[in-house]
Amino acid sequence: MKLIRLKINDPKGFRSLQSGFEIFFLGEWDFDKADEFNPYILTGPNGSGKSNILEALAAIFYHIECVYLNYKPENFEYTDTNSKGFKAEKSAPDAFELEYFIPVPGSFSPDPLKDLARVKIIKEIKAEPRVFWKNRQAFDQKGNVLLSRTEVKDFLPTYILGYSSGDNEILSLPFFKMRFIHYDEYKDFLIKDEYYSLSPEGRMVFLDRELSEAIVLSNFLIPENDRFNPFEQEPGIVRIKSFQMIIKDYIDVKTESDLNQIAVGDEEKQILQVELTRLLNKSISKTAFSSGFASEFQDEIPGLISRFKHCATAQFYDDETESLYLDFWVNDETKTAFQFHFQTAIDLFKAFQLLFTLNLYPASENSKKQLYQSSSLHVKDTIPVLTSDERIIRINDFMLKKSNVKLPVNIRSLSDGEHQFLHTMGLCLLYRNENCLFLLDEPETHFNPEWRARFISWLRKAFENGNFDTLRETLITTHTPFLVSDSKKEYVLMFTNDPEKNQVTVSRPEFNTLGASINKITMEAFGKTQTIGGYAEQKLNELKQRFEQGEDGNQIIYETNKLLGDSVEKLVSINKILAGMEKE
Repeated sequence: MKLIRLKINDPKGFRSLQSGFEIFFLGEWDFDKADEFNPYILTGPNGSGKSNILEALAAIFYHIECVYLNYKPENFEYTDTNSKGFKAEKSAPDAFELEYFIPVPGSFSPDPLKDLARVKIIKEIKAEPRVFWKNRQAFDQKGNVLLSRTEVKDFLPTYILGYSSGDNEILSLPFFKMRFIHYDEYKDFLIKDEYYSLSPEGRMVFLDRELSEAIVLSNFLIPENDRFNPFEQEPGIVRIKSFQMIIKDYIDVKTESDLNQIAVGDEEKQILQVELTRLLNKSISKTAFSSGFASEFQDEIPGLISRFKHCATAQFYDDETESLYLDFWVNDETKTAFQFHFQTAIDLFKAFQLLFTLNLYPASENSKKQLYQSSSLHVKDTIPVLTSDERIIRINDFMLKKSNVKLPVNIRSLSDGEHQFLHTMGLCLLYRNENCLFLLDEPETHFNPEWRARFISWLRKAFENGNFDTLRETLITTHTPFLVSDSKKEYVLMFTNDPEKNQVTVSRPEFNTLGASINKITMEAFGKTQTIGGYAEQKLNELKQRFEQGEDGNQIIYETNKLLGDSVEKLVSINKILAGMEKE
């Protein structure tokens, strides 16, 4: 997809964005560049409103998802007895306009990249959102511009992907809610004992610590030959040496749990268990499986866990803990096995994602109901945190081979910057062939200056060999001038917030940002005229004040050079002292 514009019409605004706030992304004069990859860089001081754009888009697409999902959890939607349930007529923001381009579905066009659908979503107060295909007549003269419920899904991004380097609870909350919808979807299929696809219906994915190791495993176990591989080049990670997966089959449930109808055990002693992974252990008939690799199997597709077992070097089942231990010593044969059983890196990630979703099982129905209905940033605190041995899946002894390091290193011993590199670049590489919206909140905060300077170049290389018919949109919030300096000014959005007027404004730079100096960008984007730290500036001012009070200029210059490193500020100060000495 490619964003065109977003407007907030909610009288209450959204976060710091006031009612009437409007941001333009791709201008009409640049529509012919919609197929180019140019990430938008959102920058400005703290509290300027840049992150609110990501949060608004996440909230909007969560609402759209919930309107059009075929599956919704019990007690999720509004009823007479569930007055706080989800209503299509109510959202936050509660009124908005969103426009974007997306490839025209194949049934309407043989050239989806050349032919782009212009989509407009309008949500008004007390009304359901409406989705329009504005240029439909160019492809389907008999069709209605207002899309029907069955048509809408073909005109949404394939995935909405979120990442935050910090604890941005506002951005992550819609993704967190969707993750519980995914869990409830699986749980209901389990109760009905029906075939469950590898992928949940919802299309929102947030990369947090829970899924970080899955991202790394998926990229390394099924690499693509033509794909840019930054991992060995920068963090120096050559390959995965080994790792262990532990999968717990059974969980304890209480008698009041809705899972007790499929539980086994002693009800009188209230000792009940459910095989939560049962659907993942079942083989699948070829007729029920749509993936192209079904032909590789003669009669049926092994269940998800069976496929992991086929890829393992060794396995052991612990009857006492009812847990399966799978050990992987990774070599070329291991990668061949994973590619045979999972085909693509993204399908392997979906398998991990499903298993990690099952770790949400301790949440009670009441807790989930509160989560679905709440906008509180503290609602996540009501969800129980599992100990290691209570989790359905855990990854242990994840060892990597690094260049110039003799012994293998545990992935958890990597630096914060190395972890962030693996996560952000891994996410982009994994979804590079999908029509996605990437919402990246300060993805480079732990990078060293050299990595920050090269981050945009890495993104370009990650996407340049992707499918030709794929449109990806990437929004990046940052305080790093390096990202601005590596971007054309058309794709740099500078935010300011006037607290007196309670108004956020966004503008494009008036200067050429591509290749601009860090000092220039710092002054323009963040309003900082100094290029040195506050403490150093204080010391410099004290030295200047001593000269103004009559102390010897040569002594002041000597102390200035001895105390402070080279900077524009120091040079200007010394020149002023020299000029003052000449006047004397």
